Amino acid sequence: MMRSLWTAASGMKSQQTSLDTISNNLANINTAGYKKETTEFQTLLYQTIQDTTTYSNGVQKPIDAQVGLGVKVSAISMNMEQGELEHTEGAFDFGIQGKGFFMVEQPDGTVSYTRRGNFVMAVNNQGGLTLTTADGYAVLDSTGKPVSFDGNIDTTKLSFDEYGNILYKGEDGNAYPMGIAIGLAQFNNPSGLYKMGGSYYRESVASGAPRVEGEDENINRSIIRNKYLENSSVHAVDEMVDMIVTQRAYEMNSKAITASDEMLQQANNLRG
Repeated sequence: MMRSLWTAASGMKSQQTSLDTISNNLANINTAGYKKETTEFQTLLYQTIQDTTTYSNGVQKPIDAQVGLGVKVSAISMNMEQGELEHTEGAFDFGIQGKGFFMVEQPDGTVSYTRRGNFVMAVNNQGGLTLTTADGYAVLDSTGKPVSFDGNIDTTKLSFDEYGNILYKGEDGNAYPMGIAIGLAQFNNPSGLYKMGGSYYRESVASGAPRVEGEDENINRSIIRNKYLENSSVHAVDEMVDMIVTQRAYEMNSKAITASDEMLQQANNLRG
């Protein structure tokens, strides 16, 4: 019966982690570029009660007797399902249609990655303009340099094609390439990216090295939509159903603990 206590306790602990994940999904349902996370479970070790089992007539069964010792959280995976693109009025809002990530320079000089494309044009230290995230981090181009312009540029004349190439409207009314493109990177295993918070990720051993679009010919390029943002991939109805299932599983494990405790109490009260 002590075994059942620890087994049910592991179930309650794992279901609590599942509920934490669901809560985080619901909290970020309106976060641009957010990807739904799912809790995955696996069984713990098994304890062998009998190596040999038999029928009532003594004939040996082809199976042994093992009892599982509970469950644990094996991973919290990220679902890379494409979110719906929603039209906005932001001149520097960008939504990705595909598997790419925007490349962003962190304050310590390292590169992070994000799907949240609500960018702004900010004045840099040299008096020019740099495309940045809402947190003030520079957005990088396909060569790994900040997307920057001279301070006297008219930002209303900037436009962007479907691959992030930046165009500038001349006096004749035609748009000409500036030789700058918003950089995108893909990963062999994007679910393995390390979550930094703030909708930023960084590469890890599990994710593999970034593969810059336009330089790696073996990957399909993503499409960048200007004046669009990618909605969260969280579906409220699915999360509510998962929350109910998780709550019921938690309750059943708690009832198993109560039942085990009552059985132990009866055993302790036995009189010879």
